[in-house]
Amino acid sequence: MAEAASKQRKRPALRFLSPNEWRGLALISPALGYAVLMLAAPLLLVFLLSMWTQNYLDLDTTLTFANYREAITDPLYRLLMIRSIIISGIVTVVTVILAYPVAYFVAFYGGPRKSMWLLLITIPFWTSYLIRIFLWKVILGYNGVVNSSLLGLGLIEEPLTIILYNANAVVITLAHAWAPFAILPIYVALSRIDTSLLEAARDLGDGPVRRFFRVTLPLSMTGVVAATLIVFIPTVGDYVTPRLLGGTNGLMIANMIQIQFGKANNAPLGSALAVSAMVIVASISIAYVLLNRRFLKSRG
Repeated sequence: MAEAASKQRKRPALRFLSPNEWRGLALISPALGYAVLMLAAPLLLVFLLSMWTQNYLDLDTTLTFANYREAITDPLYRLLMIRSIIISGIVTVVTVILAYPVAYFVAFYGGPRKSMWLLLITIPFWTSYLIRIFLWKVILGYNGVVNSSLLGLGLIEEPLTIILYNANAVVITLAHAWAPFAILPIYVALSRIDTSLLEAARDLGDGPVRRFFRVTLPLSMTGVVAATLIVFIPTVGDYVTPRLLGGTNGLMIANMIQIQFGKANNAPLGSALAVSAMVIVASISIAYVLLNRRFLKSRG
């Protein structure tokens, strides 16, 4: 009897998953299967395609890294990749800097009208992304709202040409488009801060600025990191905004990938450029998260 009891006690330890864990796995299995089917499998196909070679209308399925060598060594592709990283970095910095005060105001001064402010923040989602791009094209155009206003006020003698069909227009448009995505995670992080910590810092003699940098900002960095990644990663791959507003000096790596898959009829090279861009962006994102974690630990 003692041996049977011992076996019964050991039986749960031999199970790979408990019943609750099996039920949880069953609940997430549809979403997991969808993610594998719609995300992992296409990525593997793109990686496999990047190691093939385009021979006019046929594909040579011999595995080779020639496309990656061209993607790395060609000066044009390097220029577009560096430009994409720089533009996306500037867009991310501008967007987070503009989003933080809005999120701060809603979190600490929104009062009972927080829901209304959050609703107003999501208004840009109600319109098409393309419509917003064309609106910025009208606003920044040679005879657009900005130039007409400045000319009417006598601040300039002729319309500005530095705000459209260049990288400046891309930065302005993308920062506006992704601002709501940055505001929301920062707001969530700020709203979770225990106000008693701010009151304790004030009782200890910290002023508003010192209190912000010693308490508020470190405790809200999770939202800032999330907002940074949410903005930086997609903007590197944006090709609609550079195509419509960037001109020749605002094109990014995604535009070249589109050209390779389309007009150039060189899908393997386009796949190699896409994989290279994904690896670079993932490396930068991981490095940013690790550095931010190390910075917060050093301050803590």
